Amino acid sequence: MEIESKLHAIDWIILSVTLIFIVAYGTYVTRKNDNVTDYIKGGSDSKWWTIGLSVMATQASAITFLSTPGQAFHSGMGFVQFYFGLPIAMIIICVVFIPIYHKLKVYTAYEFLEGRFDLKTRSLAAILFLIQRGLAAGITIFAPAIILSAVLDWDLLTLNIIIGFLVIIYTVSGGTKAVNVTQKQQMIIIFIGMLIAFFMIMSQLPENITFTNALEIAGASNKMEVLDFSFDLSNRYTVWTGILGGTFLMLSYFGTDQSQVQRYLSGKSVRESQLGLIFNGLLKVPMQFFILLIGVMVFVFYQFNASPLNFNPTANDAVQNSEFVGEYQKLEAEHTIIENDKRLLFSDGFQMEEATRIQELNERDLALKESAKEIIKKVNEKSIKKIESNDKDYVFIHFILNNLPRGLIGLLLAVILSAAMSSTASELNALASTTAIDLYKRNVREDKDEEHYVKASKWFTLLWGIIAISVACVANLFDNLIQLVNIIGSIFYGNVLGIFLLAFFFKKVNGNAVFRAALITQILICSIYYFGIYNLETQGLEPIISYLWLNFIGCVLVIFFSLLFVFKAINKQSKVALIISLLAILKITYDVLNDVSLNITHVVSLIVLFSFLGFFNIDKTILNEKEN
Repeated sequence: MEIESKLHAIDWIILSVTLIFIVAYGTYVTRKNDNVTDYIKGGSDSKWWTIGLSVMATQASAITFLSTPGQAFHSGMGFVQFYFGLPIAMIIICVVFIPIYHKLKVYTAYEFLEGRFDLKTRSLAAILFLIQRGLAAGITIFAPAIILSAVLDWDLLTLNIIIGFLVIIYTVSGGTKAVNVTQKQQMIIIFIGMLIAFFMIMSQLPENITFTNALEIAGASNKMEVLDFSFDLSNRYTVWTGILGGTFLMLSYFGTDQSQVQRYLSGKSVRESQLGLIFNGLLKVPMQFFILLIGVMVFVFYQFNASPLNFNPTANDAVQNSEFVGEYQKLEAEHTIIENDKRLLFSDGFQMEEATRIQELNERDLALKESAKEIIKKVNEKSIKKIESNDKDYVFIHFILNNLPRGLIGLLLAVILSAAMSSTASELNALASTTAIDLYKRNVREDKDEEHYVKASKWFTLLWGIIAISVACVANLFDNLIQLVNIIGSIFYGNVLGIFLLAFFFKKVNGNAVFRAALITQILICSIYYFGIYNLETQGLEPIISYLWLNFIGCVLVIFFSLLFVFKAINKQSKVALIISLLAILKITYDVLNDVSLNITHVVSLIVLFSFLGFFNIDKTILNEKEN
């Protein structure tokens, strides 16, 4: 069964009214924002619940609702471990980052770095943010374009442009406040839509299958394995990658990424900002768990209903018009037989003694799906147009379009598009603010009035919107969209976080040392990703390390090199620690070059070294600096 255009008039009405309301409301409410404080910091009068919902909406892009259910459909609940570090990161940011940002009354996170280090370090951190967030903004536009392309059979290029400019309209008009006020409505729509989707899935299961039975079926298919305590660093999602690697990623994202910092800088007080982040920390993990559970329930649904061999309709169409159609149809026939066998097993309800048989059938079906992907790749080699063999991003949209009643299809599409708009708006707003304040105002035009900088911010919003649309137009999917965004973040975030930790905790490190260390670190991290992860995965080999560890490694390296460059200014204890850490890094490098997988002992040794380096010796003089 392929995805078909099934939008009824009522679906179009619900979808159109929702999107028009968001754009019109955001534009109208913030039409008089004519000074820098209102436009960039939202007037600094936001309440904690507005901040919390805005922070959540910024992170919860369309990718969250498009890719996460597909991730759970194929791989189970294990992805939730990625978010285990989020509550820890929220506490650290509330205790350390927020008081400093509010005390210094900065407009951007990177503005703080000039006072602590120098202009070039501030500019470098801002540029690193602009690169990774500019790329990510394009992906958040591309995700919903896939949906509408499947629904309407419209060209992706046209859809990318339409979606991008729809967001640009109210973001240019109202700035941060427009983003904040619209995100409250968007999150309400998202919560309602997700609850309805879950209950609709459950209502369409056979009458003799209860929620408990559904969980048992999912468990028999290894979809309910939430926790993985293994120490294999090449495994993407374990408790340890979530708690350690995830904490560093979330610290980087929420503590140093302007798209998030700008959300809580709009708070009327330190307490409001802190409560907003705590609210996000308490709600985000359960929210992601629930979205993954929806994906697992979609998997259970398709144990009783026919499903395509590959959920990507474009890939299926390409194969049907290729020389490999006969081979592919044989796989489809075998897939149908397996589905019928599973339905026969479930005809009298689920029995635990049938779990082994179910697992065997699922393994056979998985092998068929992998064979189908290989055929799609062969077709792709002979096709001018890029065809994606992975179908994770199409699973949930296939279910929505083919199984939900009229009206609810429009609502669920509105949920996904609302998420796309909220996340993209935050990103464009942050990109423009960083460009205007950290680069343009500081390096090009320092003596203009506020009206000039507001106009400049609006032009930069338009510019970054066009850049994001351009990225979306040339985007190719990786394993799936949500992993692509996290990979982009992991390559840059660790380095930026290390710069901020040096600013907060290491009093004797200067700007020259940090600047050189950050450049070296970024080159090393990009090299590790390309040669140790991407290049190996494209060859079908295991990566030397999960991409989530790049956050931790980048943070460690920039701190290490910075301290190395100011070696004479530190005490004997730290000198010893630096020498030991250098030996540890050399040992890890040796292991990598000799195909020895990284293990938890390497990580533990680096953590111990952090304590030697006086990691928690916070530089309290920052809080006593003269307010701007």
